[in-house]
Amino acid sequence: MTMADSVDTNALSDTLGPVDYLLHRGEANPRTRSGIMALELLDTTPDWARFRTRFENASRKVLRLRQKVVVPTLPTASPRWVVDPDFNLDFHVRRVRVSEPGTLREVFDLAELILQSPMDISRPLWTATLVEGLADGRAATLLHVSHAVTDGLGGVEMFAEIYDLERDPPAKPTPPVPIPQDLTPNDLMRQGINRLPIAVVNGVMGAVAGAASVAGRAVLEPASTVSGLVNYALSGARVMNRAAEPSPLLRRRSLATRTEAIDIPLSDLHRAAKAGGGSINDAYLAGLCGALRRYHEAWGVPISTLPMAVPVSLRADADTAGGNRFTGVNLAAPVGTADPVSRMKKIRAQMTQRRDEPAMNIVGSIAPVLSVLPSAILEGITGSVIGSDVQASNVPVYPGDTYIAGAKILRQYGIGPLPGVAMMVVLISRGGWCTITVRYDRASVRNEPLFAQCLLEGFDEILALAGDPAPRAVPASFSEPAAVSRSAAGS
Repeated sequence: MTMADSVDTNALSDTLGPVDYLLHRGEANPRTRSGIMALELLDTTPDWARFRTRFENASRKVLRLRQKVVVPTLPTASPRWVVDPDFNLDFHVRRVRVSEPGTLREVFDLAELILQSPMDISRPLWTATLVEGLADGRAATLLHVSHAVTDGLGGVEMFAEIYDLERDPPAKPTPPVPIPQDLTPNDLMRQGINRLPIAVVNGVMGAVAGAASVAGRAVLEPASTVSGLVNYALSGARVMNRAAEPSPLLRRRSLATRTEAIDIPLSDLHRAAKAGGGSINDAYLAGLCGALRRYHEAWGVPISTLPMAVPVSLRADADTAGGNRFTGVNLAAPVGTADPVSRMKKIRAQMTQRRDEPAMNIVGSIAPVLSVLPSAILEGITGSVIGSDVQASNVPVYPGDTYIAGAKILRQYGIGPLPGVAMMVVLISRGGWCTITVRYDRASVRNEPLFAQCLLEGFDEILALAGDPAPRAVPASFSEPAAVSRSAAGS
């Protein structure tokens, strides 16, 4: 049995939504690339032919794996997903071998090279790389997907087709090859022109109906109508504005990035969260704040708060796996709060308040306008509205054991984009483990051994709430660090 036996993987819209198109356009600029990656550690090296066949079959069932984006020559129609008539699986499914015995550190470094390289937007927007040669016969996979395809939770559903619930399941019939679509940008533009009169009429009728509805409410309930508009505007300002002053230590930006990761048993983090009176997400964000507090203090730059954005899913049960259904919650992350329980309470209070904002999805509301702006203007707006130093995501994946081509997935690490922020942090919970992966701008985090040590200490502090004997976080991408001199942080 596969993970996707109960998932309708073909119920995907052929039209790119405005947010998806914004993310697609961002692929052209190294500062706005939105690639997301799942790094999976496997207990053994899968047979290559079987591995390749798994993706071949998945691409026949999950159409998005065979679809490319066609953008009309002139904006007379929405960009569209079409089945690529030139689809070549060998471009998307690859394998490399590191010098044996390879380490997970080498895999993370390879992941950085892939993420920093531009995607070929004339093809389907994904690749899967099998990394062989790791110690003890292990291997890893690097699944790289453009954010224009889907968000984190959508990806969990979309790519469930490639996983099994047992190591050697019975063979399944090969799905039929999808019918290719030979649609050019000019073809799509002409289709849009032909439909333009109907679209204009529908748009005018919709605008008139909407205006009449608003006018009617204004006549019948003038006070509540005006009050609602004012409240929405004020809520929009709160949502869009940064929640705290940026950190002076994390202000620089570059194109150089690095990733670090730690492992924690899910049950340990759950016990610690419960002992602190919060959720796993509260404990996760509090541990991250603790790591950042230690790092700032080691540099002699203590701060009380910094701006942090936390993506919140808007995905409903009826939504398809493709596309993006999320918004961001801006927090004044309580970095300076020393007590971990107090830190968790402050985070929980802010998350509760921000989730109830009427304009929480204001970015989705203005995305149709942003998506058609010229690139130079769009990049300028994007650079000016980035209001956070840190983004922190939490993506639950599969609770039980999963396999791919006969190999068991031991860990999954989520490596996210850096859309103008100093660091992107992703918590993945899968198969009884939590992994916390921090991808950061190397111009912002300049003492890498110190940051790795602070990351461990920040989460060990949270895990200590679970009681004696206190569980510990385990380094994944680095060795257990020796004590780093705090007084020499800037040297």
